[in-house]
Amino acid sequence: MANLRFQVVEEAFKKKPLDVVTPKERPYEYFGKYVFNREKMYKYLPKDVYEKLVDVIDNGARLDRSIADAVAAGIKQWAVENGVTHYTHWFQPLTEGTAEKHDSFIEHDFKGGMVEEFSGKLLVQQEPDASSFPSGGIRNTFEARGYSAWDPTSPVFIIDDTLCIPTIFISYTGEALDYKAPLLRTLHAVNVAATEVCKYFYSDVKKVQSNLGWEQEYFLVDEGLYSTRPDLLLTGRTLMGHDSAKNQQMEDHYFGTIPDRVQAFMKDLEIRALELGIPCKTRHNEVAPNQFELAPIFEETNLAVDHNMLLMSLMKKVARKHGFRALLHEKPFAGINGSGKHNNWSLSTDTGVLLHAPGKTPEDNLRFVTFIVETLMGVYRHNGLLKASIMSATNAHRLGANEAPPAIISSFLGKQLSELLDHIEQSDTDELFAMAGKQGMKMDIPEIPELLIDNTDRNRTSPFAFTGNRFEFRAVGSEANCASAMTALNAAVAEALVEFKRRVDAAISNGKDQTKAIVDVLREDIKTCKAIRFDGNGYSDDWVEEATKRGLDVEKSCPVIFERYLDESSIKMFEALGIMSKKELEARNEVKWETYTKKIQIEARVMGDLSMNHIIPIATHYQSMLIKNVQNMRSIYPADKADKLSERNFKLIEEIAERTQTIERGVEELINARKVANKIENEHDKAIAYHDTVAPKMEAIRYQIDKLELIVEDDLWTLPKYRELLFIR
Repeated sequence: MANLRFQVVEEAFKKKPLDVVTPKERPYEYFGKYVFNREKMYKYLPKDVYEKLVDVIDNGARLDRSIADAVAAGIKQWAVENGVTHYTHWFQPLTEGTAEKHDSFIEHDFKGGMVEEFSGKLLVQQEPDASSFPSGGIRNTFEARGYSAWDPTSPVFIIDDTLCIPTIFISYTGEALDYKAPLLRTLHAVNVAATEVCKYFYSDVKKVQSNLGWEQEYFLVDEGLYSTRPDLLLTGRTLMGHDSAKNQQMEDHYFGTIPDRVQAFMKDLEIRALELGIPCKTRHNEVAPNQFELAPIFEETNLAVDHNMLLMSLMKKVARKHGFRALLHEKPFAGINGSGKHNNWSLSTDTGVLLHAPGKTPEDNLRFVTFIVETLMGVYRHNGLLKASIMSATNAHRLGANEAPPAIISSFLGKQLSELLDHIEQSDTDELFAMAGKQGMKMDIPEIPELLIDNTDRNRTSPFAFTGNRFEFRAVGSEANCASAMTALNAAVAEALVEFKRRVDAAISNGKDQTKAIVDVLREDIKTCKAIRFDGNGYSDDWVEEATKRGLDVEKSCPVIFERYLDESSIKMFEALGIMSKKELEARNEVKWETYTKKIQIEARVMGDLSMNHIIPIATHYQSMLIKNVQNMRSIYPADKADKLSERNFKLIEEIAERTQTIERGVEELINARKVANKIENEHDKAIAYHDTVAPKMEAIRYQIDKLELIVEDDLWTLPKYRELLFIR
């Protein structure tokens, strides 16, 4: 086995970058090549059908099923011209991944042959087995019916020979069983609420949309090394492994030269992504060794979520082609940076960005402050829920470590904006205010042009930081579905805007001037949500104490954090906005608790297997070699001299015995803890038991294994080490 490890390492070092076939066109020419976008809609659909479909997409008009056959015919013609033979409803169940069932176009012609057909009925609706996906008890195993329904606001696309139709997924009784349906509802809610508030400032605003620009971080590991690490293969992270002497402490990987093999992978991935309409913009080395990032231009939130889910799937496929495995786990390696998916969120109208400042007029600045403050109000009222929306068994390893934000939701605004809000809070006048734009900074180097300095700095420890014209929700995990965080955030902001308008309208109806009414309500809200504003070090122990005093949620237990979905305030908000019912929320929490339990359960079983079948046999084999060496020394030298010369070996023999015994006891305790937890029927209580009693035992076992890795002869250690996993490209 030792030879296999060295063989795999040697082969990894020899691998060369693949040649990537680059399209002859410029990127903008093949962008969206395999997407049924507006250009193709205009070409393949009758004019009246095209106009009705655009009305649905742009204005939220109800889809007229009478046009479905014409749309299906146009899509099929385009798909067949691109070699497509199958179609699928592509949806996002509560599994963190995507789902698809492929059907071919062929049907009987009732003359002994076959024809290719694709009707409006097949486009609009299908019936996957709802009992085979997580439902949290909404559907029993004997109640199989569920529906996937076409989402026309996200364009159809082609993967290989299959036409993919983005859809929602609901149960036979109407409850959402996916991430997309609640997201679409919350986008509608924030559109309605924000548009109404916009009319205080701009009467011509017709629509407000939520925008999202995600930043996808990931690790690449050589496929050969990956295949010899059962923990990576089965859990997505290393359950053991001593840190490398060199990791990220030299700070030389971040923004460094991209390795050739990785560059080839990135190029291939970007070409495929651009062909699918994913607007890839940025690529670079991240902080940790073998960690990288890809970020697109921002898009409407629903489309951005679909594109992120598609990209993660595409990334895994392209990585394997290049001899890599893409790791999307939030913390695949202990002791170095984990991977996040920063969600850059903003609101924009059909006339401009609502969070953009400074404005050209005092009224513009008042609009800016209004949407900043009401966003903060939503985040303050539902800070626990927002934390629950990004929490998972995997992301829990990342939060609060190595530049990841802590598990306390707060917002960084920067000096200028903080001072402005403080001024409004403390002022006793209703005068409007001016805001400074970017300031120039001249360098003492003649050749360097003047720099334009943003009016906010960055705070890498802030989970929800304002960065100029958007908020960056930095706590979202790398393998998460962005829809979870975006659903909670947009709902919280929509609720705050609805409440803001109610209070302003009430003041106006009592005779107050509109501007005075707005400023007075803002002043109250600035005072109310002040607790959520924090510009300091989120890693400090003092902040935990201070956040507790401020009434912020400081809970760290993943299963307990999920309870925030069932808070009275959360249920009231989701139901009032028509996003999810209490029944749906309860079902989703059942899924969350069950998923948490299963992930820890799998990790515990893998840990036990590796401990007993890899680590202990290797350690005891090396121990036997040391004992044999001591015996040989005694056959050559007198006992006293032999023992003195073997002093180091005696210490190692004893240490190995103690550590292997501790591991063996730890595995037995781990198994017993699992058995006890598995008998608990309530999913909530079972998840808490796994968090409190099972997970800590795994960490105790890992500590002993990592110490053994430093002792046992390198030739005998079968599992690739961190220095190999992280530094081979």
